[in-house]
Amino acid sequence: MITVLSPAKTLDMNKVELDLEKTIPRFLDNAEELIEELRELEVHDISKLMKISEDLSVLNFMRYKEWKKEKSGEEKQAILAFKGEAYRGLKADDFFKEDLEFANKHLRILSGLYGVLKPLDGIKPYRLEMGIKLKVGVNKNLYEYWGDTLSNSLLEELEFHKDNNIINLASEEYFKAVGLNSGYNVVTPIFKERKGLELKVVSVYAKKARGLMCNYIIKNRIDSLEALKKFNEEGYEFSEEYSNMNNFVFIR
Repeated sequence: MITVLSPAKTLDMNKVELDLEKTIPRFLDNAEELIEELRELEVHDISKLMKISEDLSVLNFMRYKEWKKEKSGEEKQAILAFKGEAYRGLKADDFFKEDLEFANKHLRILSGLYGVLKPLDGIKPYRLEMGIKLKVGVNKNLYEYWGDTLSNSLLEELEFHKDNNIINLASEEYFKAVGLNSGYNVVTPIFKERKGLELKVVSVYAKKARGLMCNYIIKNRIDSLEALKKFNEEGYEFSEEYSNMNNFVFIR
């Protein structure tokens, strides 16, 4: 069983003392190719393409110029570098060494730049969302660029797991880059809030809940769908009534 999670726009690259080596991203050559494309953009191009402010565009313009494939000491483990609602729920800063080692085998973080990351992969600061329409060679966007690369990568890794389940805790934007495949079974947890007689997905709560579930999986060494159904953090409970084989609904 492998869990997939989206990255975050916000990064914290402050150094931490961690008794674990930074691993090397599998698709580092692809990241370098994408950086070369991004280096062709001027500040105003970045602002228009990514729909971000001039200040953020300048920051990322400089990041692309300074990015190097080789190790430079600037890298930080992906699971500790990303910050956002999901990562607030994940609470990786509280993980013990054994938790991080389990995460490195069972969690994968999708990335527009790096493709797919292990939690302990060292990354440099960047911004490149998967849904951005960056043209790369004959590919008109990142979905075309990555093609079947990410799904094939997950398929290869699942050979070392006891089942072929992928727990999809990524956003629609990111999981689209992986997609469905006959070689694995995708289960997508959905988190809903009870509002009177209605059940609603509230984006900010759902994002945090994805991180909470990741934390639950890692801390409890979850490796089966039945065990996943027992997730009950912050008031969520599995709903047999609203769930099916591929969508696990949790309500609070």
